[in-house]
Amino acid sequence: MNSETKSSSPAGHSRLLLVAIALVILAGIALRIYPSASFTGIGYDEGLYREYVNNLIANGLTSYPDLAESYVERQQKLPAAILPPTRFLYIFTAYLWHQVTGDEALVALHRVSCLFSILLFIAAGAFAWRMGGPRLALGVLALMACAPMQLHMSQHALIDGFFAFWATLSLWFLWENLRQPNSARWLILFAASLALMVTTKENSLFAYVGLLALIGANRWLRFGTVTRPLLLVTLAGPLLGLVILVALSGSATTFVNIYRLLVSKASVLPYAIATGDGPWYRYLVDLLLASPLIFLLAWGAIFRLKFEDKASLYLVTFMAATYLLMCNVRYGMNLRYTNMWDMPMRYLAVTCVSNLAAAFRRREMVVAGALAVLCAIDLRQYQIFFVQHELYELVTAGLLRALQILK
Repeated sequence: MNSETKSSSPAGHSRLLLVAIALVILAGIALRIYPSASFTGIGYDEGLYREYVNNLIANGLTSYPDLAESYVERQQKLPAAILPPTRFLYIFTAYLWHQVTGDEALVALHRVSCLFSILLFIAAGAFAWRMGGPRLALGVLALMACAPMQLHMSQHALIDGFFAFWATLSLWFLWENLRQPNSARWLILFAASLALMVTTKENSLFAYVGLLALIGANRWLRFGTVTRPLLLVTLAGPLLGLVILVALSGSATTFVNIYRLLVSKASVLPYAIATGDGPWYRYLVDLLLASPLIFLLAWGAIFRLKFEDKASLYLVTFMAATYLLMCNVRYGMNLRYTNMWDMPMRYLAVTCVSNLAAAFRRREMVVAGALAVLCAIDLRQYQIFFVQHELYELVTAGLLRALQILK
């Protein structure tokens, strides 16, 4: 058998596909590790996270109840909200990074954000593989490797990429439980991901409601099978996360006070009032500005959606349910919160490209070329926003000015 015959065999194609996936993963990791952002200052959120990590370094984990109490006392005196210590998992992971490497608190936070941007990137590919196979996974990995928001999260000590990892894992593990009912492995993983997501950020409420919507919609959309163990795990996982947060706060009273103060004072934060409001379609505008072709192709996939395409229907249902909540939070809209939609949007974009290329003879070449163009455009968007214009916060006005729509 000559070399040409070998390369055209199924085994040869599989090897080439695995090599391509490995190369894309390496490229995605390199893009995240390389310090490309022009903004090198310390953001307001980053300073608070560093303060919490330094407190853990100085006093240990047993001091967390005191940290929670001091937050309540401090927040009561302030006119507007500051980040709460109940964003525990991100803070604690940076503390562990410091313990292992000796890195300063802010450096540790940066390293953790970069690491979890990489983990989210790889998890997105694995999720796509489970849903649609290796070829679709390669496309999703390529687009995720160059996603502007994902690269931005890897460059700064921000929690949103870290949170998106746990939200994406929870979305993936629910899919596996629906497709493989009563599997102990997937039930345990789903429960763990839910608990860890809850201990990461209060935005877990949005993702959790999206997951509940999927379970509820399963009756009509038939993604898989909802079992009693799955329902119990869906309740037990977040409950475990809440118990952990209450224990870390020292008491249920302190825990309730933290969130009561956060909710009441977040709505009067001057920056939030100036940048966090807008019509219900604001996220659609921001996503279009950030990754225009990905956004349009994802919508193209939605318009071509068929009932038999359970994977795409599953992802669309999750995005719609979470969007419905997130677009109604007064003074609480920010493009950073949409990180958990990056994988679903790129999955839909790849399916749309694949469907459009079906009319061509060399379909695989057309798909590969189209994905390469999409990656180049997204990298260009990243350069415009975060290299040329040094953006840090992702508000609509900043995006419009970077694209020279506003002068």
